[in-house]
Amino acid sequence: MSKTLALPLLAAASLAAAPALAGSPEPAPSEPVMQPAAPAPVASASPNWTGFYAGGQLGYANIDTNVPGLDGDGFIGGLTAGYDYDLGNWVIGAGLDYDWMDIGLGGGNTLDSVWRAKLRGGYKIGNGLLYGTGGYAEADVNTLGSDDGYFIGAGYEHAVMENFTVGGEVLYHEFDNFGGGGGPDVEATTVQVRGTFRF
Repeated sequence: MSKTLALPLLAAASLAAAPALAGSPEPAPSEPVMQPAAPAPVASASPNWTGFYAGGQLGYANIDTNVPGLDGDGFIGGLTAGYDYDLGNWVIGAGLDYDWMDIGLGGGNTLDSVWRAKLRGGYKIGNGLLYGTGGYAEADVNTLGSDDGYFIGAGYEHAVMENFTVGGEVLYHEFDNFGGGGGPDVEATTVQVRGTFRF
């Protein structure tokens, strides 16, 4: 065989013996996608207290007078309503309360009800409001009629939902010369819990 024919045959045999390459080349590995870190939870802002509210309250009253044997205590309950205005860190407001009761004071005297016209001002603490309050009060005794006086006190209210709050309040009341004509001086302390819907 001539050299000129041998070289092309050798090259063809080499190609036939080489393994066949199937498919396309492997793709380059992709870089992992970096996910942004989840944002830290943002603390919820304190509630806005501006608006009307109405609700109910339940508690206990202790009645003292300057007449021996004319004292008493018992459960009370009633309604409350008012309006608050949010000034930022501070809240001011005005409202009305009415409490029913049936507290025997001795000698056939019974304290039947108390209503109040109140002002309050407080400082916001997170979702709560710590406040002081005071104003006008009128009490009704079955044998002596009604008489007016004043009250002062303090309380705390906490927003458990956007439109609902719960709280507690302690009030001190004073009625001098109850019923006139040398009537007894009456002091009343009330402790109540309440729930209010805000609008």
